[in-house]
Amino acid sequence: MQATAYTYDAGTRSGSVLLDDGTPVPFDAPAFDAGGLRLLRPGQRVRIEVEGEGSSSRITLVTLQTF
Repeated sequence: MQATAYTYDAGTRSGSVLLDDGTPVPFDAPAFDAGGLRLLRPGQRVRIEVEGEGSSSRITLVTLQTF
């Protein structure tokens, strides 16, 4: 799934992304670390993987979108 980086805190390695419908979804340090990234800037296009459904879903991977 694709999204846009919305917030990122380098100290905690957590932040949030905006889905294409504008919904903000938070991610934690393990999801950021799983993607092997070192930095994330708001506005960057990212690929995310999500586990679970509905309100119990969570992001498990954040990585840069490549074409």
